[in-house]
Amino acid sequence: MDRRSFIKLTAIAGTSATLASCGNPENQLIRFVPDDDIVPGQAVWKPSVCPLCSAGCGLTVRVMDADADVERNGQAGVMRIAAAKKLEGNPVHPISQGGLCARGQAAIQVTYHPDRITQPLKRSGMRGEGKYEAVTWDQAIAELLSKLDALAAAGNQKALAFAMRPGSSHRHVLVEQFLARFGAPAPVSFELFGNQVLRRANALSFGREQLPTFDLPNARMVINFGADVLGTWNSPVAHSAGYGQMRQGRPGIRGSLVQVEARMSQTGANADEWVPATPGTEGVLALGIAHAIMAANLRPAAAAGRAGAQINGWTAGLTEYAPEQVEKVTGVSASRITRLARELAERTPAVAIAGGPPLAHTNGLFTALAVNALNALLGSVEQPGGLFFTPQIRLGGVTSIGQVFKLQPEGNGPHIGEAQVLLVDGANPVFTAPAAWKVRDALQKIPFIASFSSFLDETAGMADLILPDHSFLESWVDSVPESGSISAVASVAAPVMRPLHQTRATGDVLLDVSRRLATPMAPALPWQTFDQMIGATFATLPPAAAGGDAWAEAQTQGGWWGTPPAALVTAPRATEGVARPTAEPRFDGDAQQFPFHFLPYPSSAFLDGSLAHLPWLQEMPDPLTSAMWSNWVEINNRTAKRLGIGNGDIVEITSSQGTVRAPAVVSPGLAPDVVAMPVGQGHQMFTRYATGRGSNPVPLIAPMTEAATGEWAWAATRVKIARVGDPDGSLIMFAGGDRERPYEELGRG
Repeated sequence: MDRRSFIKLTAIAGTSATLASCGNPENQLIRFVPDDDIVPGQAVWKPSVCPLCSAGCGLTVRVMDADADVERNGQAGVMRIAAAKKLEGNPVHPISQGGLCARGQAAIQVTYHPDRITQPLKRSGMRGEGKYEAVTWDQAIAELLSKLDALAAAGNQKALAFAMRPGSSHRHVLVEQFLARFGAPAPVSFELFGNQVLRRANALSFGREQLPTFDLPNARMVINFGADVLGTWNSPVAHSAGYGQMRQGRPGIRGSLVQVEARMSQTGANADEWVPATPGTEGVLALGIAHAIMAANLRPAAAAGRAGAQINGWTAGLTEYAPEQVEKVTGVSASRITRLARELAERTPAVAIAGGPPLAHTNGLFTALAVNALNALLGSVEQPGGLFFTPQIRLGGVTSIGQVFKLQPEGNGPHIGEAQVLLVDGANPVFTAPAAWKVRDALQKIPFIASFSSFLDETAGMADLILPDHSFLESWVDSVPESGSISAVASVAAPVMRPLHQTRATGDVLLDVSRRLATPMAPALPWQTFDQMIGATFATLPPAAAGGDAWAEAQTQGGWWGTPPAALVTAPRATEGVARPTAEPRFDGDAQQFPFHFLPYPSSAFLDGSLAHLPWLQEMPDPLTSAMWSNWVEINNRTAKRLGIGNGDIVEITSSQGTVRAPAVVSPGLAPDVVAMPVGQGHQMFTRYATGRGSNPVPLIAPMTEAATGEWAWAATRVKIARVGDPDGSLIMFAGGDRERPYEELGRG
């Protein structure tokens, strides 16, 4: 008898004897022997990559011995494992720089979540009901293969659709290659708070269809049009590190921040000056500032070059944007516009940022182009203290959100509603798409849906088959950040611990399926495993040390960063400059019937709702309201007084699309004609921590689109609001209630 068998038998015998004395001999606990030698009490730090947003922050993971409840061959037991205990920012990583946001800290709960899907599941109830039965991996893959083989046999490969979250990684490239070689359309991506409008504007202004990186540490003044750079927008960890250096990192120099937005965000709360502007007019304000700069001969119009050429009337000095005229449109005083213009021109280097709600109006592209032209006028493009574009290592991308979930397809693009087989990876459009798109109805008509989700959410619950992925700590993970660093970055990490459950890495599942199709892919995918695919890319990158190995170096430090070969970098593209006139915003809903602008915004904890299942984030107080385990409607304090609404009162918000109810939070941090609500709560199906908690504001949003790009204009809806009840206890405040005097008593109006 070997040592392993002896330990197993000892555990069984000892436990059985104990339980038998209690009359329960059937409840035997088996202690499985680990495959690895583990040193008790000794911590090891391993690199990883945070998967909770697209920023691509590098992590370090504290790994130590621990007991874990596991199941092996149908038998439940306990095993001593090397378990992840704590996540921190990777101090050598260019994006995280040793920092990590609260969402990243909570990412460890993805692995240990009690409601995580632990093995393949097959639907046993009605679609969307959430009832499943366990199946083996052989059965699950065989069923998926049968559906794909049937499409190929019928010559109908184009009826396969793939929906996923956007991003740039080898996972995305593998999906693209899998679909292309099978003969299916390219994958479609879905993201509620997407940035395609800004990418399009940057392509027109600068030839770079990507998000910019801001050199905040070297900036002296920043004017920000709506982007919550310190909270939820783009790469907040990198922005926060840069902001800290801008404010305190240079002796004798303290950079300033001006925030232009209709609702005070976390960034606005940290700004030196908060400027509320009428929603949808931020581009006019940017051009008013540019006009004032040129009118005072502080910068010539020609300095804006190609970016200025995108704006009608630029070469003539934007005569239609005199501060007095801009004041009538934006609500920002002419004197403030003139002062901001002079400060931006004199306090160099200065940079302008645009993102979030201002680009989610029907004139979002105009606003982004206006801010780009202002940046070019200030001399901020590719200059210290300005904006840069991170070199993009060419790994591939996915189709933008566009309008792919509409029932009527447009052009020859992919159309989810007409698919016969749909594969879903990470996207949850049932929760985050506007009600008018009727996503649930479209999915009901698809004969077969398979999901790679680790949790049952509203979209995964529509699947006929679930093939659960490893957690990011149990598998190879990589990311090529779009921005956040001036140098090129490719984050990568090996598994830091063995899988706890009977899950499989989605990349390896797709490679396995590709090899077992009845009709072989042409050509076949060249990789046997997902990590082999990743390694092939890193082998083409230059090592940091002479004679070194870039792949080995990347695994040690958590990625590769530096200057990649020109052949691997996406080059700038040339586009024709077409001067665009002022585009006025359009809104769904008559202003008389619906007098308020509705502003949904990403939750500081849950973003678009994809993180609401993590209990650490549910119990994290909102940084501005201190609310937790709940959601709310924000309303201006003067407006609330006029309508008889107090903190915690239940209010009803109505748009042309529907109605939701939620408790009110009265705040001076938003314009009087704006009503705001965080997105994230209101899930109908998303683990014990998020299901049935609060209300989802997304169904209120009208299916308005940005005029020039067709992107969803999620900030272009008008609503009305009414008090319908007293506080019911659903608003949970960390502080237990108001601790400060009323705003008017502070002498601020």
